[in-house]
Formats: sequence, C-alpha cells, structure tokens
Amino acid sequence: MRVTIKDVAQAANVSVSTVSRVLSNKENFFASKTADHVRKVAADLGYQRNAYAADLASHQSDVLAVVISATKSNFADEIIAGIHDVATKNGNSVMILYAGENNPTLQDKAIKTVIERDVMGVLIVALELGDESLSSLKTSGIPHIFLSTAAKENLGPFIASDDHAIGYEATKYLIEHGHHKIGLVGMDEQSFVGTQRMTGYREAMAEYGLAVNEDWLVPGYFTFEDGETAMAHFGKQPEVTAIIANSDLTAIGVIDQARDYGLEVPAQLSVMSIDGTKLTRIFRPTITSVTQDFFQIGRAGCAALLNDDNEPIQSKFLPIKIVERNSTRQL
Repeated sequence: MRVTIKDVAQAANVSVSTVSRVLSNKENFFASKTADHVRKVAADLGYQRNAYAADLASHQSDVLAVVISATKSNFADEIIAGIHDVATKNGNSVMILYAGENNPTLQDKAIKTVIERDVMGVLIVALELGDESLSSLKTSGIPHIFLSTAAKENLGPFIASDDHAIGYEATKYLIEHGHHKIGLVGMDEQSFVGTQRMTGYREAMAEYGLAVNEDWLVPGYFTFEDGETAMAHFGKQPEVTAIIANSDLTAIGVIDQARDYGLEVPAQLSVMSIDGTKLTRIFRPTITSVTQDFFQIGRAGCAALLNDDNEPIQSKFLPIKIVERNSTRQL
C-alpha cells in the first residue's frame, strides 16, 4: 500500500501541512529539528513525494485563523477589520477563535482547533501564548504572527506598537503639563505589555527626578471595571493629579467613578488613555490618548502572513502618537 502524506504526519506526530511544507522546503516557521524529524520519518516509511502532496498546504485551505484573548476591550475590533480588509481582497476567509485571558486550557483548545483545521496561517491578537500552546503552534509548522503584542524572545514574528515607548511618552506628556503625581492603572502587571508600559512610566518619572509611590500603580486587565476599581482605590480626594489608563475603556471607568465622587475632569483630575479608538472621540469629555493604529496593525499583519516571497516575516513596531483632547489640562 502506498504511503501517504497523512501517514507521515501521523507517524511524526505533526500536522499534514507541516509535512507538506517540510518536504517542499518551506521551513521558515519551524525548527530545523522538526524538519529533520519529518524527513527521517518519511524516509523510514518509504514515502514517495508527488506534486499534489508537495502543494497540499497551499491548496487545502484559504482560511486564516485569528486567535484572540477574551479581554474586555474594544481595540481588537479595529485589528480584525484590518485583517478582513486584506484577507477579503486576497480571497481568504477568516476564522476567529477566543483563547481567554491567561487561560492555558482555552489557549490549548484554540491552538488545537487551528492545527486540526489545517489553516493556512494564524494571527494571534493581543495574546501571549503559554509555553505548551506556543510549542504546539511552532511544531505544526503553520505560519503565524503576533499582533499588538511585541514578542518576547523566541515567541515569533510580531507587528505591534512599542509598549515601553507608550508608557514613557504618556508619562512624559503629563509631566510636561505640570503633573508630578501620576497614576498608572488597569495594566496586567504579569504580561509583557504591562511590564513594558510600567518600565516606560518609571523611566520617564526618573528622568524628570520624580519619585514613584507604588500606591499610584493599580493593576488590572484593561477593562472598564478596572477603571472604576482604580478610581475607588484613589478615593474622593486623590493624591494623584493625573491618571494614565491602560485602555480607553479603563479611562472611561476612571472618569465615570470620578464623577460619582463629584470630581471634575480635567479641572480636578486629568485622565489620559492608551489606545485612542473612537471611544475617545465620542465620550465626554473627549479623552487625550496615546493613539495606536490598530487597523494598520491588522492590515500589515495579514499582508505579511500572505506574502509569498518565501522570506521570514520581519517583526516591526508601528508609530504611535499623542492626541490631545479635553480630559487633560496644564497645571
């Protein structure tokens, strides 16, 4: 009986697309030891390569998988819109899977679904994969890219904003507007994004010779409720004169709770957000923000994944900008 590409995949414990890519010498997205293992298994089984099997990965699916966290923020909508913009023009379909916030079980399930569906590529949005999920994805050989998460070492290619620069520039802006007691709220302090923003914040404060009270740092998961909780932490007579919220929704939560306390924004408290989605323009007062181009992050990520020049995807940061609106003031 003729040995098939599926037989090789099963014996090597990898996906069919991985075998096809290895035997077609498309090795940009998996370790050389994976390729060596697949070739050895194929040789041991007596597999004979044919043109159809070699091209199976490219003909099998036109589906791109988007794996996203369950974070209660809104910026991902713009990233997905950017992905759809490029995918539609290239005739690709998009499948979206939710992997939860710091939930290894949901992550593993989402990645397993991606591998079993044998999609042509994976875009991981605002999500830091655990070691097991990341290992499974890399072993599968399916091309992938991280969006809006600057990858830690060996995580994989990414397109994102520089979160260290975000934390630094937001803090510097407020300092140069006369604020010396600045809160930073709503960030996941265990995540790469959160730690980078906190580092940027601390660097700016130190550069201007300002002390940081650890009580001014209130962690969270970028949600509206995190903003309310943070403002409740500061109380009706906050020591801080300005707050940097780590998402637009978190900023709205801060302002909402401040209003309940009878505090006027920005007369008594300046509030600045990170993200700069349309929420900052439709909420009142309009919210000063460090603005990221999420639509372009989605477009650039999808285009990089669909690029067929056989070159490895290059990681890069896209520009950020500060947009001044009505929620901050000069002291």
